[in-house]
Amino acid sequence: MDIVVLKKSASQDEIDNIQKRLEQKGLALNVSKGTERTIIGVIGDTSKISEEEVDSVRAMSGVDEVMRIVKPYKLASRDFKKENTVIDVDGLKIGGNRIHIIAGPCAIEGRDILLSIAQKVKEGGASFVRGGAFKPRTSPYTFQGMGEEGLQILLEAKKLTGMPIVTELMDPRDLTLMLKYTDIIQIGTRNMQNFRLLLEVGMVDKPVLLKRGLAATIKEWLMAAEYIMSRGNHKVILCERGVRTFETATRNTLDLSAVPVLKQLTHLPVIVDPSHAVGRWDLVKPMSLAAVAAGADGLLIEVHTKPEEACSDGEQSLKPDVFNDLVKSLRLVATAVGREI
Repeated sequence: MDIVVLKKSASQDEIDNIQKRLEQKGLALNVSKGTERTIIGVIGDTSKISEEEVDSVRAMSGVDEVMRIVKPYKLASRDFKKENTVIDVDGLKIGGNRIHIIAGPCAIEGRDILLSIAQKVKEGGASFVRGGAFKPRTSPYTFQGMGEEGLQILLEAKKLTGMPIVTELMDPRDLTLMLKYTDIIQIGTRNMQNFRLLLEVGMVDKPVLLKRGLAATIKEWLMAAEYIMSRGNHKVILCERGVRTFETATRNTLDLSAVPVLKQLTHLPVIVDPSHAVGRWDLVKPMSLAAVAAGADGLLIEVHTKPEEACSDGEQSLKPDVFNDLVKSLRLVATAVGREI
């Protein structure tokens, strides 16, 4: 027993009685009220519940059906929630009909350059500004980010442009600091299976952008999302950013098939990061267009006014004028598939 589907006519007293009955079994519950039905998600080891006990719950007043979810990710499963999850961030709805673009530099390098980039991507059609204040780098000797000073600059960019902030959290010890500044917490590729970090962001009321691991399967990725959701935070956005394969022509191999697959398996929004996937600015446009055609709910794109001088990932960053042209093309594809940017 993993899902208890309630009748439309179920009263609050009936719902309370059902919850009490399940909690007596030592199970945690999650109530989801959709447009068509209300369901109670049962969290825990439900294999120990006998079929007789399942039948007794099924017979309770207010219960329409009791179902088992075979998939190991329960809360993230489309079986748990049929409707698409739409996450509201300062009035911008991720997962709805509008496709949102998150744009900005890989790393925050200084006040003037970030504010300049933020203004330009806003004018070009971005909805969110991104930038790394804490940077996970392969070498300990390369630029590691500006820390809280970088977050302060990001906040200034938000006040200047009105765009919400997306930035990466690497360490649970920085979570309290991060909550003061960011609107969406990004969990990077290297931390997709940092389970302590996932559990920590699962206990805050802040959207989480969860990037796919370097060689993670879709199941492993969804299980990482389940860690966050199991602690009560259901505001999870999945980000496909390419996986490591034997191919060397691009930085990673962008798995665009993951987008429609995820749309079948989960109700969570799915966005695509073509910049980190291909690692080349000249390939970002075709991959972005393809991502929108595949059904992505958004794009995460690196933009820099002087990519040749960037502290990190300059080779995959678009200049503002190239970004502007990209957005114009994206709008045509979005219209063709019945959506908007």
